[in-house]
Amino acid sequence: MPFHRFEDFESNYLTPHLSTGKAPVIEGRYMYFCLLHKVAGTGSELHYHPNELLIFPVRGKINAIVGKDRRIVKPGTFVHAPAYARHSMKATEDGNLQYLYIKDKTWTVVGLAEDEAVPDKAMTVAEVNRKYNVGDKDKHQKTQGKSQAIIEGLPVCFHPILDSLEAPARSGRCVNWIEGERLAFGLFEVPAGHAEPETVSERELFVYVLSGKIDAQAGDARKTVGPGDIVYVPRGERCRLQVREHARYATVCSTPWLENRIDNMTPEEAEQARVNMKPN
Repeated sequence: MPFHRFEDFESNYLTPHLSTGKAPVIEGRYMYFCLLHKVAGTGSELHYHPNELLIFPVRGKINAIVGKDRRIVKPGTFVHAPAYARHSMKATEDGNLQYLYIKDKTWTVVGLAEDEAVPDKAMTVAEVNRKYNVGDKDKHQKTQGKSQAIIEGLPVCFHPILDSLEAPARSGRCVNWIEGERLAFGLFEVPAGHAEPETVSERELFVYVLSGKIDAQAGDARKTVGPGDIVYVPRGERCRLQVREHARYATVCSTPWLENRIDNMTPEEAEQARVNMKPN
């Protein structure tokens, strides 16, 4: 299915013993694409995970930590947490929070406490919710051994792009592109009438429409999409976007490093990462 909306998917707590975050999860071959919800004043304990994480708030503000860098992040700023980077994301006291939450599939979406070792096998969302309730931090049975969390020496992981998602329209097509080791994020602002050329996508691709209206093609399917709609394009499929009304949309895609890593996993590595298990 190339066209989705988050409200069509079941929402679950992703790491209940460490976070109040709840999200529907859309699963691609190489990444998990989610919209995380947190109630005002709540969020995650300091934690880490072996996969790379992309965050883009669409509602509310984040009291965010990556490594040792703490900032208040609002819609229009992109946050990049490299693999193993220690981090925490909490909703500020003045309102509920929603943010796009994207992880590569070298691990599940379930996080690890900052002071625990990486286990021999990741837990799925279903498994972690059977084992823990929200707030069960003290009941968490941590994997013994040395933590691999990275705290010191991280580069700047906060990338301001827009003052707000309601900022005045720009006069021409504008693209902000930030590429990590495994995943890449782009915020596109495109005037009405602009058509991206039809291409065969070299990367797995998710598009999340923030505003405007777009005629989208993914494979042989076509649909006019608007705010809250998601377009999914598997690697090797045709895609085309033609903007009807001035649009802002976020795009995330896999990188060659990630595709090579997942496509060449041994059965043992795939089992440890649970890449063949449904996230929910």
